[in-house]
Amino acid sequence: MQRDQLADFLRRRREAIRPAEVGLTDGPRRRTTGLRREEVAALAGMSTDYVVRLEQGRSSQPSTQLLGALARALRLSDDERNHLFHLAGHQPPPADGVARLARAGLLRMLDLLVDSPAMVLSDLGEVLAQNRMSLLVAGDQTRFTGDRRYLIYRWFTEPPMREVHPAGQSDHQSRQLVADLRAVAGRRSGDPTVEGLVRKLQAASAEFRRLWAEHEVAVRRADRKTLMNPRVGPLTMDCETLVTPDLGQQLLVLTPADAESRERLQLLQVLGTEEFTTPLPGE
Repeated sequence: MQRDQLADFLRRRREAIRPAEVGLTDGPRRRTTGLRREEVAALAGMSTDYVVRLEQGRSSQPSTQLLGALARALRLSDDERNHLFHLAGHQPPPADGVARLARAGLLRMLDLLVDSPAMVLSDLGEVLAQNRMSLLVAGDQTRFTGDRRYLIYRWFTEPPMREVHPAGQSDHQSRQLVADLRAVAGRRSGDPTVEGLVRKLQAASAEFRRLWAEHEVAVRRADRKTLMNPRVGPLTMDCETLVTPDLGQQLLVLTPADAESRERLQLLQVLGTEEFTTPLPGE
C-alpha cells in the first residue's frame, strides 16, 4: 500500500470535482471549487474521519468495497479506478465478466437526471447505482448480495417480486428477462458467472426452464411498464435503456407515460425519502 501516493491522489481527485458533477449545489459560502471531505464521505457511505485519515496517509488499508465506493463518489474513470486499487495494494476488478463498478460516464449522466428515475445496471441485471428518484420509486436495489444481486434471480425465486407489476404484465416481464439473459449468454459464451446463474435458475424454477427452452433472444431497449408503488399507486413508465459500447453496462431511464403517472411521480418527489408505510416487494 502506497499511503502517501494514495493520499495525494484522493485529495487531488476530490479537489478536481465540481459539486454540480455529483448533483450538489454550489452555494455562495463554498471556499473550494472541489468537494468537501464530508461530501465525499456522504457519497461513499463512510465516515468523514476515515476520509480525512486516508487523505493524511494515516489510514489502515481500505477494503475493495471501500475503494469501489470511493471510485463511484469521485467519479473515477476506469483507468483512475484501477490506479486507486493499485495504490491501495489491491488488484483492480477484472475488466472482463460482470463489471461491478458503475462507469464514471454513466454516473455523470445519472447525476444529471434529477427528475427522472434512473439506474445503472450490469448486463446481468445487477443494479450498480441509482439516483434519488429511482430510490423513491423502487427502493434501494444495490443492497443485495450473492445471486440475489440479479433481478432475474429474484424474479424467478421470490414470489413477492411479482407484486412490483400488475398481474397481467408478469408473463411479459418473465419473457423479457429470459430473452435478455439468453442474449448475454450468447455474447459471454463460456463465462462461469453466466453459466452458473443459468444452472441455478433452471434448478429453481419450472417457469424459467420452460422459457429458456424456447430460446427467445432480445436485448432490452425501450419498453413500457407499470410499477406498483405503495405510497402513490401505479406508475406507468416508459423505460429507455442506453448501453455502453461493449454492452457490459446499461443506463435505464424511466419517464412517466401519461399525465396521471407524471402527477404521481411529482407527488412522490415531494414526499421524499420518508419511511415507507409498506415495504417494497423484495425488501
